[in-house]
Amino acid sequence: MPRFAFLGAGNLASAMVDGLLAKGVVAQTDLSCLGGAGRSAPDLAARTGIGLAKSLEELTAKADTLVIAFKPQHLAAADPRLAALTAGKLVISVLAAKRLDRLATTFPAARNLVRAMPNTPSRIGAGMTVWCSRVPLSGADRTAVDALLGALGHALEIDEVLMDTAAVVSSCGPAFLFEFAAALRDGGVAGGLPPAMAQALAVEGVLGAARLLARTGADPEELRRQVTSPNGVTLAGLRRMEARDFRGLMRETVLAAKTRSEEMSRDA
Repeated sequence: MPRFAFLGAGNLASAMVDGLLAKGVVAQTDLSCLGGAGRSAPDLAARTGIGLAKSLEELTAKADTLVIAFKPQHLAAADPRLAALTAGKLVISVLAAKRLDRLATTFPAARNLVRAMPNTPSRIGAGMTVWCSRVPLSGADRTAVDALLGALGHALEIDEVLMDTAAVVSSCGPAFLFEFAAALRDGGVAGGLPPAMAQALAVEGVLGAARLLARTGADPEELRRQVTSPNGVTLAGLRRMEARDFRGLMRETVLAAKTRSEEMSRDA
């Protein structure tokens, strides 16, 4: 089985470690981490029992796959020794807006590079990760990628040209949904519900609707039609959404986030 080393030990690295161990994909001895000056890496190692490296050399010595999970802005100041230390290794980056060609300047001798963008539901194993690789993966490397990203939930391989848009839909999408849930809650409060009741109804309504959508495989429009009676209550609300061009607003939201992602990639 692959041996994973995590450079960075924050929330995302923690989620990956938890998922790998929970699914029994690897043993604690096959995982190690190294963080910055804070307590994230020691705390992760203490909580999970994985190895805590004292240096980059120790971190990379036995691992065949290095997961880059520090903050994206730190890539520019990454230790130059990483170029040699990652020679012949698979490098998987979860850094937002860092393209494969940019990663190749820091890890020029890696046997392959993978750019992945998980989302926040990955914390509970319900994530959706889009990813791409610099060159086609070998069988062994695909096994490693599938194991790592599968520990977070679902994963989808795409062309890098689609990454900015796909990452917005899957990774920013939860934030947009949280905003919708908050707006639905606030609407309930405006209609006279106690805040706690409105919160519970909004959360459970969104959760149930998402499950129904996923399990039926139906188009959202079909499920909407099934709950909308002629001249009924739902239709009255939907007509107000249409009048305010709700879909147009969401389209603009996605495109605005995509534009910012492209700007960040160019700045890098």
